[in-house]
Amino acid sequence: MGVSLGSCALLPSQVSCLCGSAPCLLCGCCPSAKNSTISRLLFTLFLFLGTLVSIVMIIPGVEKELHKLPGFCQGSGSVLGVQTNVDCSSFLGHKAVYRMGFAMAAFFGLFAVLMVCVRSSRDPRAALHNGFWFIKFLLLVGITVGAFYIPDGTFTSVWFYFGVVGSFLFILIQLVLLIDLAHSWSQRWLRNAEEGSARGWYAALCTVTFTFYAASIAAVVLLFVFYTRPEGCTEGKAFISINLILCLIVSIVSILPKIQEAQPHSGLLQASLITLYTFYITWAALANVPSCLGLRNGTGSATAPEPLTTWWEAPSIVGLVIFILCTLFISLRSSDHPQVNKLMLTEESGAGSGAGAAAEEEGAVHRAYDNEQDGVAYSYSFFHLCLLLAALYIMMTLTNWYRPDESLQVLRSPWTAVWVKISSSWAGLLLYLWTLVAPLVLPDRDFS
Repeated sequence: MGVSLGSCALLPSQVSCLCGSAPCLLCGCCPSAKNSTISRLLFTLFLFLGTLVSIVMIIPGVEKELHKLPGFCQGSGSVLGVQTNVDCSSFLGHKAVYRMGFAMAAFFGLFAVLMVCVRSSRDPRAALHNGFWFIKFLLLVGITVGAFYIPDGTFTSVWFYFGVVGSFLFILIQLVLLIDLAHSWSQRWLRNAEEGSARGWYAALCTVTFTFYAASIAAVVLLFVFYTRPEGCTEGKAFISINLILCLIVSIVSILPKIQEAQPHSGLLQASLITLYTFYITWAALANVPSCLGLRNGTGSATAPEPLTTWWEAPSIVGLVIFILCTLFISLRSSDHPQVNKLMLTEESGAGSGAGAAAEEEGAVHRAYDNEQDGVAYSYSFFHLCLLLAALYIMMTLTNWYRPDESLQVLRSPWTAVWVKISSSWAGLLLYLWTLVAPLVLPDRDFS
């Protein structure tokens, strides 16, 4: 972060722009862009920068150097908030990631509180949201530095539960966005089939649906092979079987005549995408089942102690990719469905083309413009809350949801992580099922 700080101060002539508005900062890079979009991208860039710093700190070579920080390891009488005489150098990466997660959560939480009830860019607080980027960067750096001086005590043990709750809520946001994406995808392709080459679009629809289901079947087989055993790991077998049955149910419901009559655009494409994501969540949950970790680590024993985890395990890498796509989705795209826009407090598709856009079209030079003079395009406070939850989610992902075991000798996976992930997969399936049956249950409401 210090390197980035130095690069931001290269030219004194740029200081006024760095301290100014989002259009001033990025008008050369993003011509004809909305002020609302640029601000979201810059805050997301802050989140990605913090994530990058967290990844660097958990790399073994860098992790071993963290003990040189005054008071961070040497002279500390606790590890992850628990008094012990264990060599804390083996836990420094986890401690660093937790403090970086705290810093990002505190930063976005501060702005979530400050931006409550901002109605338009005429509100003085909107200038703080859309400008002063250099100062906000310094604020984030300051909070991060301060976080590394937080005494061990019970900090990490308590912050673990904040991370669990925040991650669960962020997974639910992921599910809402995924279901919305699935419905929009299917509707668009079916609309294109009706307006153009029906055979080509239907072939593409069938191919993608088949691919998703084939990947889901392969995932089920691999989960049974690598995360269960004939005489043990009963929990893994139960989770896989339950989610397989639930996915079959929602797939069948999606093509029932009554459902098709109420929602002509519903079908197996949405169900296949939800099924594939459900088995990813199941995979991530099984990777944390304490009684089956020995199988995953290749010991052949379901009770063998697991080695210290690393962030680059496969479920964490996939989780990191989904985190990046989800945060970019929140920053760049609004939904085609008014219900989702109302839930996520974002602008509807095509919104924000007001006086600022007209002025931009009339001008000779293309540049970013303020599209929020008459009303904000999204809830500033809710957007920062989403980034706060995203920071907690990536904190838990990079540490694989681990915490110290009872002997205080190694980090182990608690059942809390398993149940959070499994329950979120069930919540996603129930939410998708509700989108299918809601027009039948509430016939007087418009679900078009």
